[in-house]
Amino acid sequence: MLHLRAVCPPDRTEEAIRILRAHAGTAHLVVHRGVAVAPEGDLIEADIAREATDDIVESLCGLDLDHTGGITLEALDTAVSDAADKAEEAAPGEAADAVVWQELVGRTGEESRLTWTFQAFLTIACLLAAVGVVTNSAVTIVGAMVVGPEFGPLAAIAVGLVLRRKDLVKQGAVALLGGFPIAMVITLGVVLVGNATGVLEVSKLADNHEVDFVYQVGIASLIVALLAGAAGMLSMTSAKSAALVGVFISVTTVPAAGYAVVAAVAGQWERCLYSAGQLLVNLIGIVAAAAIVLTLRRRGQRSRVMERPLSRG
Repeated sequence: MLHLRAVCPPDRTEEAIRILRAHAGTAHLVVHRGVAVAPEGDLIEADIAREATDDIVESLCGLDLDHTGGITLEALDTAVSDAADKAEEAAPGEAADAVVWQELVGRTGEESRLTWTFQAFLTIACLLAAVGVVTNSAVTIVGAMVVGPEFGPLAAIAVGLVLRRKDLVKQGAVALLGGFPIAMVITLGVVLVGNATGVLEVSKLADNHEVDFVYQVGIASLIVALLAGAAGMLSMTSAKSAALVGVFISVTTVPAAGYAVVAAVAGQWERCLYSAGQLLVNLIGIVAAAAIVLTLRRRGQRSRVMERPLSRG
């Protein structure tokens, strides 16, 4: 269940109440008259089934409440109520399968900005990947996968493409096209210093076969990218934790960036180009698979909406 709060201008309150009362997925409807201060108006609260959220919010936005008032959603961990149980039963589908599009747009928008924090995590991930490549340490490369934050921008691009939100596509692209080059340049500087001082001996790169998978581009690379993109979007749209999926995403991105830098310092230009190609192929594959999964989920959700009655009678 989700808890919904809507600030309404007084002249829109009754219509908003009607929308909520008419939907089978609504429970615990409460109205506070005249309590909203900025913006002024009435406050409506209700607990709604996750499966019903998208329809309800879209209808409330149809009253222009997103501009004249405000709509907020908060996840409820526990709801001990027969009314809540009935609302969840009446709503179509399963809560874990429901996609709350407004929530998805908000999450991807927040996680795809090119911020100092994003850049710091990406740089640290690339540095870890470079160290793992030089030391032939798969464990260190796994550490880089854990730190890598690139799942957010990739998801934002996929969501933007499906929902035709150019702002999300642009924001995600800026984060990736700005973040990776900066991280790789910083990593390049560190590897050059490390190689010059003997701390990181890149001359042994050709013998480090444990990490060859990072730069070897092939059909298997594309398959991994497609699976990663599909798993990532399923995780995000089903309200499951994306932490472990984020590690899976990084299998095909951050290590390739780190390997490209090390190969460049070692003068292994063929491997450097292959690594860059690996990075590009997998970024495209992840976005493509994520967009396909999101499109299918959107069509499936629309079909369920058309098949079910909206009113309780």
